[in-house]
This record gives sequence, C-alpha cells and structure tokens, in this order.
Amino acid sequence: MKGGVASFVAWCAVVMVVVLVAAETAAAANCNPMELSPCLGAMMGTDNPSAACCQKLKEQVPCFCNYLKNPTLRQFIDSPNAKKVAAVCGLQQPAC
Repeated sequence: MKGGVASFVAWCAVVMVVVLVAAETAAAANCNPMELSPCLGAMMGTDNPSAACCQKLKEQVPCFCNYLKNPTLRQFIDSPNAKKVAAVCGLQQPAC
C-alpha cells in the first residue's frame, strides 16, 4: 500500500509540473504586439488611453522586454508617448 501511495504522489507531482509548464507556454504564446492596437491612438498621438488599451497593456506586461529587444517594436514601446500611456494606465517601465 505504501508503494501505491508513493506512486500516486509522484504521479500528482509530475502532473502539476506538466500543467505549470503548459500554462507558462500558453502565457508566452500570447505575446502579440497586435494586441496593443487599442493603444495606437494614444501611443502615436495625444489621445488618452482607453480602458481597453490599459487592459491590453496589463495583459502584455510579461512581453515588454521581448518587445524592447525588437528594433522595430522598440521605437513604439520605448517612445515618450508610450511611456506616458503606460503611466496613465498605472504601469511602470520594465527593468530588462
């Protein structure tokens, strides 16, 4: 019986690790700069960010460092307007 319990506990631990890795992979797969399209007006002009923009920014926070590594995206993510939008939405510049 002890072997059965130990096997069950080991099996549960393996399942938990697989679920956690899958969740992290799914989260990483959501890094899509096109998701920030509700922020385009605020980042490119003088519009205030909408609630949808702030929500999308918050969802994409784990992706910002990768966006900053991309020269094409960096100019938008690191611009003064983008920093203003992030501040209005209550977000801080990531420390990459």
